[in-house]
Amino acid sequence: MRTDTIPTISRHDYQPYPYRLPHVALEFDLDPLQTRVSSRLEFERVGNVNEPLLLNGQDLVLESVMLDGQTLAPQAYRLQDETLTLFPTKASFTLQITSLCKPADNSSLMGLYVSGDKLFTQCEAEGFRRITWFPDRPDVMSRYRVTLRADRMHYPLLLSNGNLLESVDLPDGRHQAVWEDPHPKPSYLFALVAGDFACREQTVKTHGKRDALLQIYSDRGSEPKTQWALDCLIRSLQWDEQRFGLELDLDRFMVVAARDFNMGAMENKGLNIFNSAYVLADKDSATDAAYRAIEAVIGHEYFHNWTGNRVTCRDWFQLSLKEGLTVFRDQEFSADMLAHDLSGAEAASARAVKRIDDVSTLRIAQFPEDAGPMAHPIRPESYQEIGNFYTATVYEKGAEVIRMQHTILGETGFRAGIDEYFRRHDGAAVTCDDFVSAMESVYVQRNPGKNLDVFRRWYSQAGTPRVKVDLAYDAEAHTCSITLAQHNEAVGIERLQSPVLPKPPLHIPFALGLLDQQGKPLPLEHDGKAAETVLLELTEERQTWVFENIAHKPIPSLLRNFSAPVIVDIERQESELILLAQHDTDPFARWEAVQELATRQLLCLTRSISDERQSDIASGLTETWKRLLHDPNLSAAYKTRILSQPTEKELLEKTSPMDPAAVVKAGKHMREQLGRALAPDWLDIYRATSGNDDAYRPDPLSSGRRSLHNLCLHYLMAAGHPDAQPLAVAQYYDATNMTDRMGGLSALVHFSDSPQRQEALNHFYEQWQQDPLVIDKWFALQASAPGATVETIKSLMLHPAFSLRNPNRARSLIFQFCMNSLQGVHTPEGYAFWADQVIALDQLNPEIAARLARAFDNWARYTARNREAIRAALQRIQQHPTLSRNVSEIVSKALKIQQEQK
Repeated sequence: MRTDTIPTISRHDYQPYPYRLPHVALEFDLDPLQTRVSSRLEFERVGNVNEPLLLNGQDLVLESVMLDGQTLAPQAYRLQDETLTLFPTKASFTLQITSLCKPADNSSLMGLYVSGDKLFTQCEAEGFRRITWFPDRPDVMSRYRVTLRADRMHYPLLLSNGNLLESVDLPDGRHQAVWEDPHPKPSYLFALVAGDFACREQTVKTHGKRDALLQIYSDRGSEPKTQWALDCLIRSLQWDEQRFGLELDLDRFMVVAARDFNMGAMENKGLNIFNSAYVLADKDSATDAAYRAIEAVIGHEYFHNWTGNRVTCRDWFQLSLKEGLTVFRDQEFSADMLAHDLSGAEAASARAVKRIDDVSTLRIAQFPEDAGPMAHPIRPESYQEIGNFYTATVYEKGAEVIRMQHTILGETGFRAGIDEYFRRHDGAAVTCDDFVSAMESVYVQRNPGKNLDVFRRWYSQAGTPRVKVDLAYDAEAHTCSITLAQHNEAVGIERLQSPVLPKPPLHIPFALGLLDQQGKPLPLEHDGKAAETVLLELTEERQTWVFENIAHKPIPSLLRNFSAPVIVDIERQESELILLAQHDTDPFARWEAVQELATRQLLCLTRSISDERQSDIASGLTETWKRLLHDPNLSAAYKTRILSQPTEKELLEKTSPMDPAAVVKAGKHMREQLGRALAPDWLDIYRATSGNDDAYRPDPLSSGRRSLHNLCLHYLMAAGHPDAQPLAVAQYYDATNMTDRMGGLSALVHFSDSPQRQEALNHFYEQWQQDPLVIDKWFALQASAPGATVETIKSLMLHPAFSLRNPNRARSLIFQFCMNSLQGVHTPEGYAFWADQVIALDQLNPEIAARLARAFDNWARYTARNREAIRAALQRIQQHPTLSRNVSEIVSKALKIQQEQK
């Protein structure tokens, strides 16, 4: 158990760095066992205060320190475990430091590390201090000149940020490359890569008619799988020019695929390093979902070139400044790509599919976080380990906060706000307040006398607000009154305050429509305009709006397009939900109505299962499902979303106490009943969506058809239909693309215990054992299967293809089981296994371990039989003698705060 006190860093303690560092020169003598790094740092004091110079370092060996060319004796500076402090007396000076780091020993994958036979870096958030002594903070921005030297045979390619100035051979079998980045950047955006790579490249013209060289580097032999990534990069560049007027500011933009990487990708200036899972794709090895994910991540990292790199964070509390904004941008990019070449209802449906997927992610990952011990605003007030705050709140909720500003201002107003943001802050390290102020400058022009002061509270309040909706209809006056009342209860650390203070109201944009009793939209007068959808701006605890000329009591369509990250409370009859499910013109609200119908049924089933009763699903749900399945106006992709049951994790959050076993049984029971009740329909649609995909295309229409095809197969398998298993086996073996192959295999793995299941798994491994990304799918499928147990996972961990050191492999097996196998992990043995893996991973890679440690944040909300076993596992982790700061913060908060809430 850790006995030292982990310091808490507060946002309000921020102090500007007392020195400027305009120029940095780095020299690397690269070697996997021991790399020598020489830095030349040109400092300038800010103001007249003579403060010590504090540099950060971690796991480094200091060889020498020189100040203005003079070697310093050890007594002239103070060297501690993670800091190097000097006491300069001049206003400007040059510091030269030589130190050693050991990439091969660096299993954390932060700083400079080895992956296979290559060298990579990862510096965000605080990895640069593992490379050399440096003021490793985002508000210190410098121009870098980097010299890389290495053995030419082992490392024929040497890459860093910016422009290649020189590449020469050295007399000792080594070679040297010199790179210079023309743009100032903080240390977290530094990158280097060394190794032997294949390269796919293309020169494109920017909007300003400049040539830009785009390059995708990957392992040799994998270059055929990089065409999609290059296409996505080109589309990203063009989209950012067209949608936001932001042009690439570099002559060269590089993406490099790494097999060992903690995250999805990293936006280092001009040299993006990617997890290979988000670069490599072809029809035989990648699913439709993988294609879409690559497009989104390529876009996300490219868009960071402006929203994150050109304007960066002043401090890490402002992380959502770049991440929330860039997630919003990549969401809009993906939605526009899905709707490309479509129009009208088809385009709206395509964009709705993306919106539904994003909101589902928010509800599965972020809503529980907002209700747990790690709850924090999108701009946290304090942290112990910044790596723990790369969270769904900062990213996904942060994107929703940006989207609300877009909703309030409209597309034209938001674009004007973005333009103003860059006019004010290009090349600077700024805060979330600076961004809102730029948006506010547009808002006040359009709304004299108003401001965004109330909206700013989104940046300082944790928790998911609830909005209660009351509808009152006056038949005589033909008016309809809508009253919205908001409440955001204390969560996480807020509950430990004494007293617990009420939160002031937020600025919530609430999109609303009204339907008549036949399901037709009603025109609504609001702010002098008539429209089917109106935007109500809720800024007080309770407000009422009155709509006139409403002939009959309407049915409200609420929170259209999910206009705010809130939970809506309203009393609805089932008949109203059915009407909305069948007729709502807003595709998101229509999906929401179907989800609410299904959720009500599933919660009813969980209660009956808990009471050991049997219950059938309502006929209204089955009839709604059937009508939607055969609706000719709905796209296949949209049908897949609207006919998919709420996930087990979403449902679990709505049970109290949380009962995983009942949730799993309820989901299985509903799936079986819907499968049986609509078996002829599922079979008809399955056959109708079959097709020859020899000419595979990852376009929205083709991928939508495949998704519906596989959904039908899963319902047929769940129902035990006599044709289902032969269809699944045939689909698996006859598939001409990975999407259909995985569809057939997952149907067998999740719904069959026949010998054909294991035969298909064995066949899959034999076919794809040389492709790590495909084998990740193989592990993940087995880990998330209903029959998976601790023994299953332990057996797979002994497989020669498994390695705990590789984050992708750990995520595919350990994370899948612990986070997504509700049936397998929620046992005393499962919780003990989870604790074992957190401890084991923590010794290798604290950042990955900390993410696994989040699996049972909300332990106190479970049933008693689960709760005590989870607490015991948490306590065992907490007591481990060499626990990292990353894991210690999470576990201690979970035990402290959840115990108070229990």
